[in-house]
Amino acid sequence: MNKIALLKGGNGSEKEISLMTAEACKKAFKELGYEFVEIDIKYEFIQKLILENIDICFNALHGSLGENGSVPGLLNCLEIPYTHSGVQASCISINKSLTKYILSKQGIKFPTGLDINIDKYITPINYDGNFVIKPNYEGSSIGIQLISKDSKDRVLSSFWEDKNNIIAEEFIEGKELTVGVLNGKSLCVTEIIAEDHQFYDYNSKYNKNGSRHILPASIPNSIKELAFEWSERSFKFLNCRGIIRADFRYNEKNNELFMLEINTHPGMTQTSLIPEQANFCGIAFNDLIEIILEGAKCD
Repeated sequence: MNKIALLKGGNGSEKEISLMTAEACKKAFKELGYEFVEIDIKYEFIQKLILENIDICFNALHGSLGENGSVPGLLNCLEIPYTHSGVQASCISINKSLTKYILSKQGIKFPTGLDINIDKYITPINYDGNFVIKPNYEGSSIGIQLISKDSKDRVLSSFWEDKNNIIAEEFIEGKELTVGVLNGKSLCVTEIIAEDHQFYDYNSKYNKNGSRHILPASIPNSIKELAFEWSERSFKFLNCRGIIRADFRYNEKNNELFMLEINTHPGMTQTSLIPEQANFCGIAFNDLIEIILEGAKCD
């Protein structure tokens, strides 16, 4: 293996998660005996990429530049192979509404989108059920809020200041599920139970004991197969690479599955779902890192 750049950090809202992912990857690199250098994209990282004579980049970034196709585009220009998805898949998947529009046409079901009035308060138009508000371009469940139909607390949060970056959807009652896809093949279905919240929010994801993960999920085989099919179809259609994660809600009462979004840069932290699923499938963390690195290339 040649010299690796471990790209991390930055200035975005998910920089802390990126640093946590990078720390886990750094440990694996050391154990695997790789030559590597850590590069925080917050500090003149283009110059460092060139001066360090980098052969491969491991993209441990989350959100903003690392996940919206900008960094893959730069690395394409520099002709440095990199892990994870390229420009097309990245820039589509980080845009939740665009992902929903494209994949809905491939027969994948999503929660119904809602029209909303936005002033000081958020009010759905012609809808009186529970609903979810979320920024269109953020990851790690940042800025997502479940709003009860009886709630009076609908004041805009700081994450919703850009009114053009807000989407609203019906809230799907039931189980929260996720599927990891490695090189186009589904790993397993995990059920996520947020301990103190109604859905898998930021605190549930990253706080110790914030959630319980049940794998494989206790769901009908038909729903498992459908989740696999939709996840792999999304991976292929969006031209994803390496590892992705597809998130779902399963309404047990109506036996209906809904996709929520595609994550082209899933976390690799101590509480992350992908390493856990890989281990369940007999792939140790260091082996997972090797598999991801082996798939590094330019678009």
